[in-house]
Amino acid sequence: MNANATMAERGTVRELWAFRELIYFLAWRDVKVRYKQTAFGVLWAVIQPLFTMVVFTVLFGQLAKIPTEGIPAPIFYFSALVPWIYFSSTVTNVGMSLVANGSLLTKIYFPRIILPAAAAISNLVDFLIGSVFLVGFIVYYEAPLGWSLLLWPILVLLLTLLALGLGAFFAALNVKYRDVKYALPFFLQLLLFATPIIYPSSLIPERFQWLMTLNPLSALVEVFRHAVAPTQIVSWDAMAVSVVTILVLFVAGVAYFRSTEKAMADLV
Repeated sequence: MNANATMAERGTVRELWAFRELIYFLAWRDVKVRYKQTAFGVLWAVIQPLFTMVVFTVLFGQLAKIPTEGIPAPIFYFSALVPWIYFSSTVTNVGMSLVANGSLLTKIYFPRIILPAAAAISNLVDFLIGSVFLVGFIVYYEAPLGWSLLLWPILVLLLTLLALGLGAFFAALNVKYRDVKYALPFFLQLLLFATPIIYPSSLIPERFQWLMTLNPLSALVEVFRHAVAPTQIVSWDAMAVSVVTILVLFVAGVAYFRSTEKAMADLV
């Protein structure tokens, strides 16, 4: 990271703090719009990971016999699906945030990074609800907990930075090239299978383990599991690489977003 990038990031943080009330308003607006006129309301935050977990447990746990390393299958899958669904929905919502708010961009000036930030924060509501529901599985299966649970807030911060950094990059790119709308779901679908959500990373042959480090979500998801199931073995070296990669992607994504900010109102 060079000095210019560092100064730009500091400026971004100052802007986000200065416009924090606007971020809160836009985030709350997104939450209300998301569940407006829905029969189940915020329960959708639980329904999606819950039913996906049931399908994964039956198909991959019971039929395909994919091992869960001694962790109850519902906890194994749900503890990975909660962060994955937050990541995928946030990257999508942030990536579409500028085009979706095109009329707002052309009417008044405000730091454009506020729109991606608001989208990322609004999705934390669903993540929180899913996390609380995960506690129910832990209590039901009497899963032993340890100090690793204290990692959860740190992991949430890293996950948010990763989703916001990638989403900001796609948001800026989407203003110029509307192909992003079609390419992004395909990218996320591929990333789902490249991340140890359905399977443990130990299932990957040792000679290919280095490929897992190319995906910062891999170690992150494994440590999310470790936080609620301390028996889950993780590679802390891979996690260290993941942390560095996440920070680099966040800075690079925001830097690209800021470099294209001036032309956004004209292109959107």
